[in-house]
Amino acid sequence: MTEMLVTVDQLDKLLQQGACVLVDCRFDLSQPQKSLQEYLAGHIPSAAYAHLDEHLSSEIGPHSGRHPLPSPDRFAVFLASIAWNSEKLLVAYDAGNNTFSARLWWLMRYFGLRGALLDGGLEAWKQAGMPLQNGPVEAKPGTVPELTATLGRTVSAVDIMSSDEDLTMVDARAADRFSGSVEPLDSKAGHIPGALNRPMSLNLNADARFKKPQQLRAEFDQLLADREAGSVVHYCGSGVTACHNTFAMELAGFGLTRIYPGSWSEWIRDSSRPIETEL
Repeated sequence: MTEMLVTVDQLDKLLQQGACVLVDCRFDLSQPQKSLQEYLAGHIPSAAYAHLDEHLSSEIGPHSGRHPLPSPDRFAVFLASIAWNSEKLLVAYDAGNNTFSARLWWLMRYFGLRGALLDGGLEAWKQAGMPLQNGPVEAKPGTVPELTATLGRTVSAVDIMSSDEDLTMVDARAADRFSGSVEPLDSKAGHIPGALNRPMSLNLNADARFKKPQQLRAEFDQLLADREAGSVVHYCGSGVTACHNTFAMELAGFGLTRIYPGSWSEWIRDSSRPIETEL
């Protein structure tokens, strides 16, 4: 078991030992409350629920992207509500491909805390014939921790526009959104000029489990060519799926790379910022 990725069997042992806090992060961007109902209808036993908008983001501001990072206080209150403490590993999962649970994993890293993902998510748990639990999980709230963001883990739009550093922007969106041929969510299509495209789906095998670290390493090496991993800044539509690429690069041994939290949905709010398409 790696600290950051656990199998169904490993999760089962952690739960039996009382060594982890489990969080269900299922979410549907088009129907924000749908996944809560799905969680209540059946989830991994003892799992709390994290709502992307309510727990893993802050309120949308006039110049922000669609999913601004939660403030330290907001995230600390969430951790206390699920009875998390620093002695336990937080394990996150979603429906299967860890699109949304990677956001929670990254937030744990951002605040200097331990987190992991369930490889294959809920679907892997069900395929293994493991039991489900209905209804909410009642947890005795813990102490609200004091959190401090890890400096240097994020960059801003200003950093991208003005930095003397040669940044390597890596876009986690699907190729058609990157090219600008379609844009189902945001008001403008395209990508940040000079960005590379690494759709987060490429991090997974057909069964929605992560590829082996050595395969991920080879693929990111090919993508980056002669660019240093330390120059990488991940982004996507709103800063969520970018976390998936960050996770994959750390799994591959590159270390924890940076994220532009506002991502495309923030970038396009200022008409002075350039846009590139491949049409």
